[in-house]
Amino acid sequence: MMSTVSSNRDIIGRASELVQIDRLMQTDRSEFLAVYGRPRVGKTFLIRQYLKSDIVFFFTGSCNTDTGIQIQNFFTEYLRQTKEKKETVHPEDWNMAFDYLAQYLKSFKRRKRKAVVFIDELPWADNPKSGFMQALEYFWNSEVSAMNHVLLIVCGSAASWMQNKLLKSTGGLYNRVTARMKLEPFTLHETELYCKKKHLKLSRYQILQLYMAMGGIPFYLNELSPGKSAEQLINEVCFRKNGLLSDEYDQLYHSLFKNAETHIQIVETLAKHHYGLTRVDLLEKSKLDDGGTFSRALNDLSESGFVFVQRPFGKRKKDSIYLLIDLYSLFYFRFIRKNAGKTGNVWHKQAGSNAYKIWSGYAYENVCMLHTSQIVNALGLGGTFTEISSWIFRGNDEVSGAQIDLLIDRKDGVINLCEVKFTENEFILSKNYTGDLRRKRSVFEHVTATKKSVVTTLITTYPALKNQYYLEEIHSEITMDDLFKE
Repeated sequence: MMSTVSSNRDIIGRASELVQIDRLMQTDRSEFLAVYGRPRVGKTFLIRQYLKSDIVFFFTGSCNTDTGIQIQNFFTEYLRQTKEKKETVHPEDWNMAFDYLAQYLKSFKRRKRKAVVFIDELPWADNPKSGFMQALEYFWNSEVSAMNHVLLIVCGSAASWMQNKLLKSTGGLYNRVTARMKLEPFTLHETELYCKKKHLKLSRYQILQLYMAMGGIPFYLNELSPGKSAEQLINEVCFRKNGLLSDEYDQLYHSLFKNAETHIQIVETLAKHHYGLTRVDLLEKSKLDDGGTFSRALNDLSESGFVFVQRPFGKRKKDSIYLLIDLYSLFYFRFIRKNAGKTGNVWHKQAGSNAYKIWSGYAYENVCMLHTSQIVNALGLGGTFTEISSWIFRGNDEVSGAQIDLLIDRKDGVINLCEVKFTENEFILSKNYTGDLRRKRSVFEHVTATKKSVVTTLITTYPALKNQYYLEEIHSEITMDDLFKE
């Protein structure tokens, strides 16, 4: 059996992904790993950094580049990495290009560790009528799968393409991918580790502020420089003329999706509705036509992690709610779009506004949605089957409306109604606030007619003051520190 990859080589987090790669490197057969996830999330860095001593061939597809140039780039890399003579005949098509690579891989049969072939941005290489996927199919089925010393890794940011053209392929690559890996943004725990690595002296509250503005995207976090507060960093990266995130939005969706206009219209519509929209409402408010283009765009955004699909408690699949969950996009629409490029400390003024206080409450709710596993574990429910959802009741003549943004339905006969509060200091429950929590719980119990015990869970930044009103209604409490756990 081949030895485990020697070290993590400065990779932050990604523990389960590294274990998966190690396992694939140790099998006695060739493996085919598909890696996907939204742009800037660190897919390329993870593979190239962790396996850099094992990669014997690397190629990346180019955006909006015709097939001839793609093949030329592939061949150039082949000559450079194999040290073949330039007199080698230029491949006429993708089949010939991959045949060269197959012959090259045979020279590594006696290698103690697997030879890694890494093809990055796979969707960009697959031009219409290029024959690329057919050639890749033949390369794997007829050549590499018959070997036992190769790890083929393909990578792409267009998650829906990776799903439909590769992972769910009904053609020659059906069931051929032996492993898949969806790389998610950093959690708060991983973000904290990254900040420590970059010597950023930031409190967890400040890290949370950064996270709410740009999410756990490693490429964005790499722009942060030491010796500055969260407020200074957000101003520098998001609002200065040459700040990375001042104009990232204009490139993000167009670089990821072909004909991105529909995707952008969906995103901008959802950005105006924090609590999400049903498919019917989304069509109406976006003024888009129902059909294949809309369905594909919505699926693209969901698969890529920009949009979260949530089925409300007690509802059917067709009643699912679509929410924009990409933290950077939400921050861009609320603050960057109208302020980017202005001089001075733009964010200082914004961060002290009432608009920021309202927005930060919404943003913290989204952070909680992205850390439900940490919430479940903090409640001691790691071994209990749970379903996360939301619930809304519009009200009628007899009962007033109520809304629960985060609900944990437990197999052990309990339902946690979560109340999320973002504050700069400890949260103090008032008599009226506690009364409203009690009313929402009562409305939920009445309308749903649930037989389960219903309790209120408070999710705060800092621990709440345990006054008489807290003790009357709060069953359990989760704080910011709980969200920072692995």
